[in-house]
Amino acid sequence: MSVEKIAYGGWPNCYRVSNGEVELIVTSDVGPRVIRYGFIGGQNLFKEFADQMGKSGEKTWQIRGGHRVWVGPEDVKYTYGLDNGPVKVEASGTTLRAVQPTEPESGLQKSLEIHLAPTGTRVGVVHRIVNRNVLPVEFAPWAPSVMAPGGIGITGYPPRGTHPEMLAPTNPLVMWGYTDLSDPRWIFMKKYLGLRQDPNARTPQKIGLFNPHTFGAYLLKNEMFLKQYRAEVDKMYPEYFCSFQTFTNADFLELETFGPFAKLLPDQGTELIENWSLHKDVHIQHWTDAEVDAVLLPLLK
Repeated sequence: MSVEKIAYGGWPNCYRVSNGEVELIVTSDVGPRVIRYGFIGGQNLFKEFADQMGKSGEKTWQIRGGHRVWVGPEDVKYTYGLDNGPVKVEASGTTLRAVQPTEPESGLQKSLEIHLAPTGTRVGVVHRIVNRNVLPVEFAPWAPSVMAPGGIGITGYPPRGTHPEMLAPTNPLVMWGYTDLSDPRWIFMKKYLGLRQDPNARTPQKIGLFNPHTFGAYLLKNEMFLKQYRAEVDKMYPEYFCSFQTFTNADFLELETFGPFAKLLPDQGTELIENWSLHKDVHIQHWTDAEVDAVLLPLLK
């Protein structure tokens, strides 16, 4: 594995992490943020907002694209702390860590830690948030991945069953005021939920759920990004108990995982750990449980 400092997207101080098969690019002029993840020489599965690339120092929050660490539930003060300034990047062996200065808006300090496997495409991503306030705070770590347009997001439910053998509910399915289940971008299956990103659809869509084996996949031009996260059933989660949310508008689709609520004393931290992978030559034509099973079941660990 190699780590090198490069210019990317107009930012002079980015870091490229590669094992010869895939690469990740982490910004240090802004962030912490992973702005690219893809096969070497291939497409970026993450969205890049061209008008925000290479810029820094803005007075308002910028989505930019890529993957970030956030704070939930969504709140103007705590969630939208500015990440438009430099971060400290440290590389050691197979690990790269990007640490943001403490946010003046929230008193929180965020970091991303990248662990790329020596071979293959697997990446461990540690999202860490530390309370630098003088008083305790309570929040949930949040990890949104902003995906490039034109693909299809996929997530799944806990194991399905039959009635009357399963009388208790298995999971929440959470809606927002603008959620429209008649929107043709939704793909409903028994075991899975799909959401198409359509650049021509002007209204946003969002849905949330809980699954102990939380995962989100994104299929774009026969390549698939997959992230997985183990949720804890005995903890409290934000926004009607969501460990996963997906959102789309005309520009992008987000795959978002949530950690449980954590009440942190000063200088205490909490983590959310995702496991990523990329896969080539992925084909799903009819969007049935059987076809999605054939693709995902061998990959869900």
